[in-house]
Amino acid sequence: MAKATPDSPVTNAPDWSVSELSGALKRTVEDAFGHVRVRGEISGYRGPHSSGHAYFSLKDANARLDAVVWKGTMARLKVRPEEGLEVVAIGRITTFPGKSSYQIVIDQIEFAGAGAIMAMLEERKRRLAAEGLFDATRKRRPPFLPQVIGVVTSPTGAVIRDILHRLSDRFPRRVLVWPVRVQGDTSGAEVAAAIRGFNAIAPGGPVPRPDVLIVARGGGSLEDLLGFSEEAVVRAAAESRIPLISAVGHETDVTLIDFAADIRAPTPTAAAEMAVPVRGELLAEVGSLHARRLAAFARAAERRRSDLRNLARHLPAAEELLALPRQRLDIAAQRLPRALKANAGAHRLRLTRAEARFSPQTLLGALARRRERVAALGDRLPRGLTRSTGTHRMRLTRIEARLELGRQGQANRIARGQDRLAALAERLGRCASQQSEARRRRLDALAQLLTALSYRGVLARGFALVRDGAGQPVRLAADVAPGMALALQFADGSVGAIAGEPLPESVPPDPGRRRAPTPRRGPRRTREGEEPPAQTNLFE
Repeated sequence: MAKATPDSPVTNAPDWSVSELSGALKRTVEDAFGHVRVRGEISGYRGPHSSGHAYFSLKDANARLDAVVWKGTMARLKVRPEEGLEVVAIGRITTFPGKSSYQIVIDQIEFAGAGAIMAMLEERKRRLAAEGLFDATRKRRPPFLPQVIGVVTSPTGAVIRDILHRLSDRFPRRVLVWPVRVQGDTSGAEVAAAIRGFNAIAPGGPVPRPDVLIVARGGGSLEDLLGFSEEAVVRAAAESRIPLISAVGHETDVTLIDFAADIRAPTPTAAAEMAVPVRGELLAEVGSLHARRLAAFARAAERRRSDLRNLARHLPAAEELLALPRQRLDIAAQRLPRALKANAGAHRLRLTRAEARFSPQTLLGALARRRERVAALGDRLPRGLTRSTGTHRMRLTRIEARLELGRQGQANRIARGQDRLAALAERLGRCASQQSEARRRRLDALAQLLTALSYRGVLARGFALVRDGAGQPVRLAADVAPGMALALQFADGSVGAIAGEPLPESVPPDPGRRRAPTPRRGPRRTREGEEPPAQTNLFE
């Protein structure tokens, strides 16, 4: 520690620690600015942090102020922070000692006038349009006469009564109302959920699926209609598979759902008129079409009847049509008897010629020729049989010679196989003898090695094997307790012993003292049927 010099200035100001000074500044700032309203543009907003808190800045042309919205406050905000949005933030100023900076803890956010709301809506419209949610190619025409109409609106307002009254006047249809709040913090989420809920209804279920949807609300200020410009509502309207009619506010009111809907109606009543046609007009038009159809049928029948009469006048009479065929029939009837006689004569001539070919003399001559041919074949048969028999006998002789040659070759192969088998049998005997001798020599060597490694040889040199009561070898004196039963195995047998107190290590054994002779015992005999103990090593 440095000593104070005579030239050092002397002061009575107290020493502050960094934490104490930071705490004093924090209390001073919070007491002076406990509740403030700050207007500025949101900058650096990237959505809520993983903890649920939101961190961003408020800026103007000359300064920047850090801002924080805690997780609990974030859920209650009426106006959500968005990048570039000009707002009025209400909260308190505090300090953050960790960075030696000050910040505003926001409790509420308001729009900084209608201009800020319009700027926010224009920026959101531009961003959603860039995604293609407002493309005209995505829009569909509602059905001409829907069976079921779904209405998303407040069940207690005048809008639903106007829609139902207009539908009953034009064409009564079944209406399903999904009740929602049309104003407030939760209105946007409820409208988006209602649109998706109508789309989730399965066709043919207990609840009919609407053929067209109407999202309706009465007129109001720009702030009152903000719920229908939320991004969730616009995306739900763009994703709807059911044609959707937007009827929010009056004709001069514009919300973003109007651009995503398939049809925009200036008022809820106009939406009902767009959803269904006028029943009386349809009936009148159907009656007119029916009358026109009957008149058309009558005119067509009359025109065909007139055409038929005109064509009938150009047709010849029946006598004129049958005169020529009748004349040809008369001529043919006159020629028929002569033709029949000529035909019968021709057939008689053909029959006579056939009869001449089948006379008895002709048949006898043919029979004699056939008999001569059979006799000639009978004369040729013995010679043919003899020639065929000789040919087959020669073939059998050649086959027999080939079989004999094959039999001799087979006998030679059998003899060679027997000789080879005898040679292999002799080699097998020699090999078996050699293998047996090699295994016998290896067995003798292993027996000698076993004898050399056996603990019995150690016992024969004067050592003893100590076992405990369980028959386990005792290797250390520390494992022996006084009074413990032991078994001492010598080369010629085993004796029992009781362990005493350990001997002092300082007393050397007396070389002049002779050990009392131990009576020799024969090897321990085993009981009848008991196997002798297996030979183990010294430490087993």
